[in-house]
Amino acid sequence: MVARATGSTTICFGLVSIPVKIYTATQSQSVSFNTLHQECGTRVKQQLYCPTDDKVVERDETIKGYEFAKGQFVTFGNEELRLLESERTNTIDIVEFVPTTAIDFIQIDKTQYLGPDKGGAKAYSLLSSAMRNTELVAIGRYKARGKSYVVMLRPFKKGLVLHHLFYADEVRSFDDVEIGDDIRVSEAEQGLAEKLIDQLKSDEFDAEQYRDEYSDRVRNAAEEKSRGMEIVASQEAPPAQIIDLFEALKQSLESKAVTDRALVKGPRKAETQEAKEAKEIKRSTKKKTGTGGD
Repeated sequence: MVARATGSTTICFGLVSIPVKIYTATQSQSVSFNTLHQECGTRVKQQLYCPTDDKVVERDETIKGYEFAKGQFVTFGNEELRLLESERTNTIDIVEFVPTTAIDFIQIDKTQYLGPDKGGAKAYSLLSSAMRNTELVAIGRYKARGKSYVVMLRPFKKGLVLHHLFYADEVRSFDDVEIGDDIRVSEAEQGLAEKLIDQLKSDEFDAEQYRDEYSDRVRNAAEEKSRGMEIVASQEAPPAQIIDLFEALKQSLESKAVTDRALVKGPRKAETQEAKEAKEIKRSTKKKTGTGGD
């Protein structure tokens, strides 16, 4: 199925203009719920309420207000807000090229696919391959809908993706996170941690193996309830015990090794009753004669 573009823009790269189409790259598949009136099951409507006048307000009776101090607002009319908007050029102006490693994942807000628009296929492919060969990404300003966004263009497969980035003042400093001082890790603990990481290491990320299990359970439960069935509560797992870090790493490694061996050898055959009786007779005989273990 051919994807449907949600918009279009132009990438400005020096004196080169590349017309492109914008496509949705991701969409949430998580479940959502509607609020219903418990008595009749009708979906309720949200209304705007003014606590000062104690009445419901229609949308055309409202105006935009900016809170400059606690409980204090300055108001803006639609015409005033239009005057404050950025120039509506609807262009992505590339400002600079930086190494891929210069951008941290935390700065990415959302992602969209870009495809060439009419007359832009060659320049689009050239920009994509040039960034791929130089291992650089483009940082630019995207002006659309009266606002200005900071964005990153990145080569992806045979084309380009557009990442909307947070501005610097929108990313909180990690220095505000308490970690603790003078935390010491022994060489043994470090070694076990690295071994465990090595056991869990994969050469590629397979996104297909991960699913939103909660959403799956809700959809299945909704299907069952629609057929008149009741939801059976699942048994909660016992809380994990806090044990020594070294022992936790050690047990994790042992557990992984046991699982790997089981997967390779397959399930063990159940011991027959005859085999159990033969072992018991052998043990009794050895005890009587004073010989060693099994």
